[in-house]
This record gives sequence, C-alpha cells and structure tokens, in this order.
Amino acid sequence: MSRRHSAEKRQVLPDAKYGDRILTKFMNNLMLDGKKSVAERIVYGALDRVEEKLKRAPVEVFHEALENIKPSVEVRSRRVGGATYQIPVEVRPERREALAIRWLISASRSRNENTMEERLAGELLDAANTRGSAVKKREDTHKMADANKAFSHYRW
Repeated sequence: MSRRHSAEKRQVLPDAKYGDRILTKFMNNLMLDGKKSVAERIVYGALDRVEEKLKRAPVEVFHEALENIKPSVEVRSRRVGGATYQIPVEVRPERREALAIRWLISASRSRNENTMEERLAGELLDAANTRGSAVKKREDTHKMADANKAFSHYRW
C-alpha cells in the first residue's frame, strides 16, 4: 500500500437500463467469478418482479430498501489498557452504502426461494416495508451501538 497518498475513488458507470450508479455498484457486488451479465439478469429480473408486485418504479423501491438498511452507527473495537471495548462510531456515507448493499445481498442469498432472482425480489420488498433480515441486521447494529454508549468517550 502506498504511503504517499491514498488511492482515489473510481466512479462506476451508470447501469444500462436505469442509468443508476448505485445499481451498478450493487450488480458488481452481486457478481460472482466476473459474470456480470448473469448479475445483470438477476438484478433486472428481480426489479421487474418488484414492479409487477408493487406497480411502482422499481429503482425507487430499490433506493427506499437501501435507505431502510443503511446503518447510521456501528461499533468498532478499540484496545485500551489490555481490555477491548466496543465503541460506537458514526458510519461514513460511502461505508453506509457499502454495508447496506452487502447486507442486502447476503440476506437474499440466505433466503429459501428457488432462484436468486426471487430471493432478491423478496428481500427488496421486505426491506422496502422495513422488515426482513437485512433490516434486522441494521437494527441489531444500532442496538449494539446503543448498548455500548457508555464507552463512547474512548472514541478516537
């Protein structure tokens, strides 16, 4: 890793169908073994299912679901005098987005539907309605931060 300066963030290109950069980041995160066309098919299929079910713009539902998953605080470990404390810290906007995307994908992968398209559509619908395991993950993170509020003076 370079000591002189940190790497600059590269901008991803907006996706082909909806022209949304966050959707492209989501696809790139979902992609396995460099198979982007498979990831695109899954995401677009899931968004079509969401549009059928809710009769709303699927990208709006996607963004609403991500907003409901994004954490505002998290805990970080910090060693102070031989003891490790879980210190609540606010989450940077880029990390909030990254965590929400990661949690949404892992929650959809662990669902019981038959195809990944169905799982993702179901998790998106659940997250848009503030339920589902991705939203529960955010709630658990917030509870943990709240429980460790006493150690917030160790923040660096």
